[in-house]
Amino acid sequence: MRPLSSKYRAGGFTLTEMLIVLAIVAVLVGISFPLIKSGVRASHRAGCLSNLQQIGIGLEAYLQDHNQRMPELLAGRKSKSDEGLVLEVLLEPYLQSEAVFHCPADSKVFEASGSSYLWNTTQNGLARTKLSFFGEEGDLSKIPLVIDKESWHGGDKAGSNFLYADYSATNRLKFTVSP
Repeated sequence: MRPLSSKYRAGGFTLTEMLIVLAIVAVLVGISFPLIKSGVRASHRAGCLSNLQQIGIGLEAYLQDHNQRMPELLAGRKSKSDEGLVLEVLLEPYLQSEAVFHCPADSKVFEASGSSYLWNTTQNGLARTKLSFFGEEGDLSKIPLVIDKESWHGGDKAGSNFLYADYSATNRLKFTVSP
């Protein structure tokens, strides 16, 4: 019997070829992981901003029913069993789902407390035309009403999202604090 020549060798990959392919795949995964993580973070931020805008719509409906006067609320609660009126309880009849109060980046707080967001108690009971914050009066675009309970969007400079009194939702601070 004659030995098989290289011309008739069985098909397949050599060990070197397989190692090169695995190295290329590892490099591609290493490059794509940060991009995927960044995309997920941007998606969470966008979902949170959408939730805040829906909360603003619910708050506007509440204000129309209550003579344009802000509600008297606690900032938030640690547990769903805590007593006191909070945003998610007050606005429940005005919104279609409690999921509006769940920031997509929040993996713990919503389950425990019922909301990923805090109410700005400095606005309690004020008429909508009399809102003020750190000396800023009248400019509703600079008066925050609702904010993330934690800095879940901290992968970049802007770690928290805000709902302002003009119902704009953004991750930018629009107010300043002067000494």
